Amino acid sequence: MAKTYEQDSTKSVNMIAAGTIITGDITSSCDCRIDGKIIGNIKSVNKVIIGESGEVEGIIECASLDIEGAVKTQLTVTELLSLRATAVLSGDVVVGKISIEPGAQFQGMCKMHNEQSINS
Repeated sequence: MAKTYEQDSTKSVNMIAAGTIITGDITSSCDCRIDGKIIGNIKSVNKVIIGESGEVEGIIECASLDIEGAVKTQLTVTELLSLRATAVLSGDVVVGKISIEPGAQFQGMCKMHNEQSINS
């Protein structure tokens, strides 16, 4: 008897490869990894990862965000914003929690709220 496999959207990952440039908005219900360049807004109910070669210019709204690359934007992160050592972030952020590794660069304002106040 053959087995039927269904794709579980919670385990899917959208990947934008290095060398790719996208101009436009992205809305996703699954995780996203960006190693290319996005000029536009990103909205995800899950996790977004900006890889070391990744660049984003636009508004990002997501549950959690890991930044290793360059981001010029306004952020709303309901859970955890992680700035890795190679991150360069320029813009104002509203977060539930923030983690900044030594070496990360952050220029802007940060407002921390619990998840309920961000969603209201």
